[in-house]
Amino acid sequence: MSFPPLRRPALSVNWSTIWDRIAQADPDRAALVWRDERTSFGDLEDRAARLAGWLQHQGVQRDDRVACLLNNRPEYVVSMYAAMKLGAVPVNLNFRYAEAELRHVVEMTRPRVVVVAASLVDRLVAASAGTAEPPVLVAVEDGSAPATGVPFAEAIAGARAPGCDRSGADRIFLLTGGTTGMPRAVVYRHDVVLDTQLTSAYSTLGVDFPHDLEEAVGLAVDPALEHPVTLPITPLMHAMAFFNAMNTLLTGGTLVFLPSRRFDPAAALETVAAHGVTRLIIAGDAVAVPLAEELGRRPDARFDSLRTVMSSGMAWSDRTKRTLLERTDAELIDIVGASEGGPFAMSRTGGVDELPSRLRLLPGAVLLDGQDDELEPVPGAVGLLAYRGATPEGYFEDPVRTATVYRRVRGTRYLVPGDWARFEADGDDARARRRRREHRRGERLPRRGRGRARRAPGRRRLRGVRAARRALGAGGRRGGGAAARRDRHRGGAAGARRRAPRRLQEAAAHLHRHHRARRHRQGPVARPAGARGRGARPGYAVTRPSAARSIRCSSASACAA
Repeated sequence: MSFPPLRRPALSVNWSTIWDRIAQADPDRAALVWRDERTSFGDLEDRAARLAGWLQHQGVQRDDRVACLLNNRPEYVVSMYAAMKLGAVPVNLNFRYAEAELRHVVEMTRPRVVVVAASLVDRLVAASAGTAEPPVLVAVEDGSAPATGVPFAEAIAGARAPGCDRSGADRIFLLTGGTTGMPRAVVYRHDVVLDTQLTSAYSTLGVDFPHDLEEAVGLAVDPALEHPVTLPITPLMHAMAFFNAMNTLLTGGTLVFLPSRRFDPAAALETVAAHGVTRLIIAGDAVAVPLAEELGRRPDARFDSLRTVMSSGMAWSDRTKRTLLERTDAELIDIVGASEGGPFAMSRTGGVDELPSRLRLLPGAVLLDGQDDELEPVPGAVGLLAYRGATPEGYFEDPVRTATVYRRVRGTRYLVPGDWARFEADGDDARARRRRREHRRGERLPRRGRGRARRAPGRRRLRGVRAARRALGAGGRRGGGAAARRDRHRGGAAGARRRAPRRLQEAAAHLHRHHRARRHRQGPVARPAGARGRGARPGYAVTRPSAARSIRCSSASACAA
């Protein structure tokens, strides 16, 4: 296939405006499915309008922040939708944030209201204590009894908000993962998100991009099209899941959520079969490996409804892809992007004969040399991966960092997150060397313990089965306390993996490898030179990536499959 040419569409609107119009055109169309609860577009719009009315009563106005601290469930979508209706700014809070991280993002974004799971209320209250203006809390019942907060059911029981002025210039905050320091807020405009999601939204429908609001609504309610039924296994707090949830509703599709907070591969496959899921959102092998293992335990099961499996942000091996391709008719889509924007590249694999899968640069992705000139695909040429399509405004209240990552070169604005790429010898491939120039380059780190290097500030260690359970949503803090101390004295991560349930062993190994690759991708880590265990010598060096990813391309600006 050929990717559509890069262009800015005439459609520049607030996302909630499109969803409102779809609800008017086909109010009974299914929008959300969770457990035995089905929510139509009409009901979704009504709940969002009533929550928006309550938010207005709390003083929320345009450009005020409304944060969400929830697992995947309908209230997440309702809350973001309600904020958008007012022109307020939705903010994604990570429910795995520790108290210090949570305090940092609350102080940075200053939300007026936070919609929070009842089980997380105490943590949020502790993190907000002492801030200049603690947010008002809306508690979503999840089996816990919150100490404070307005019940969500009460917040959506009032009057609907009157119509508000909205536009494509309204904002969305996307918090970064915080792997290279404390999280930052990337400021997106609604029309920029829409522009970056057009390919994901409409390419799977097999239709051209809409040019105006009427055309977009017409495609969303067209009975001749196969509208997506999307199951985001990854949390909605992540860009991949959140943006795909948005574009599913944009095209008149249905969002399906897992019945529990924890990722259970058996429940996921049962949900796919029960609701006819056509699109699955995962996070590389961390999710795909348990799914593949569960498929192996169901040799006679078929999942004919599944059309697409999409992943971004984590390594996804060809071995795991082969298993999924052999057991389903799905096309596997692996996307290279960043919280700061993109996408940069994509691989589409429709059968085992197309393995190994190869990433292809998307329109707008280019390579820059040391003078910020775009490189031609000359064999062996190495440059920084950049994107010159629609990009976010930058980091919230951080002009210095914004100027570094979002560069303006001779009138053109480039997103340059710091990833290197090299064109292969035949001029047809580019090999991405994922490293990022952070302020830690060359930072001297003191020795600690038996000559081992201390990790740079803000880096979190993924530790065996505890890390696997946390990343997969499979067990919260299970294994902490005495068990965690015992693991540290019995081999650390490697020992924990050996003692882990078999289902999690391979996932933990993939997570460990991904964490190492992610460190290379998101910033060189300074460490004592020669630090290979005991007796490390003083001094410092900068680590460099040991692996690279291939990206096929036919020109420096756009690629055709």
